[in-house]
Amino acid sequence: MTTGRRTVTGAALVGALALTLLNAPAAHAQDTGIKVTDIVINKGKPIVVGTSKPVEPSISFKITLPSGYSTSDPSRYDAYPFIYWGTLKHATGTGDNYIGPGGYTCYEQSDTKAECEGSLYIDPHPSREHVDSNSDATTWKTAVALRLFTANHQIRAEEYETRSLTARLKRAAKVTVNASPEPVTKGQKITVTGKLTRADWATKKYGGYGGRSVSLQFRATGTTSFVTVKKVTTSSTGALKTTVTASKDGTWRWAYGGNDTTGATTSGGDYVDVR
Repeated sequence: MTTGRRTVTGAALVGALALTLLNAPAAHAQDTGIKVTDIVINKGKPIVVGTSKPVEPSISFKITLPSGYSTSDPSRYDAYPFIYWGTLKHATGTGDNYIGPGGYTCYEQSDTKAECEGSLYIDPHPSREHVDSNSDATTWKTAVALRLFTANHQIRAEEYETRSLTARLKRAAKVTVNASPEPVTKGQKITVTGKLTRADWATKKYGGYGGRSVSLQFRATGTTSFVTVKKVTTSSTGALKTTVTASKDGTWRWAYGGNDTTGATTSGGDYVDVR
């Protein structure tokens, strides 16, 4: 965890509040002198989002203030990263294709420097719809919002700066498993079925994911690791089905490694008693 005296907890920057900040008058678009560096989003990993539950990937960053401003007085400045895709002008002007922090806390390192940590807030629910199209499963760009305030809390200067850092958003996937018969006689066939589905951000449902290569894995009783037995391609509806020869007690599962638009997923395990 970042150390140092905690001086400010960033406000929740979602919904109407975020749009209010984004729609500040263009006349304030000028150099603030604030520097935001060392941005890390979700520990560098892709962000996987389903159809209903909010996701809060971590963010961390450092702030350096210009002369005349102090980290001990957070009412005089604001600075935070956000992600967007498309054009920066469209994202900051409309709030569309924009994802900002749900909140963050800054820790004072010196009079002008602070280290901050918190999370982005991504809600696929129709009332929020930060992701409302499957085309949102893409590479998002990073920018920072920077603002200085006067003593009476009016905006003195405001700007948005782009960064080279990107974040990949992916649609969540699920896979089920069933192995039968249970129990089974040694040397007989076991049929392993399942279904691979992935989140549809437009319909808010999970749909079958066809044409995907999925690994059938087995862990023998008394061992700790799963081993891939074979790879099976899903049908047009996402269905999985294959047969294997029963040789020993153990647990079967399906594992999908994901791709550029879809997250990885692993089913639960189905134990088969071989007699």
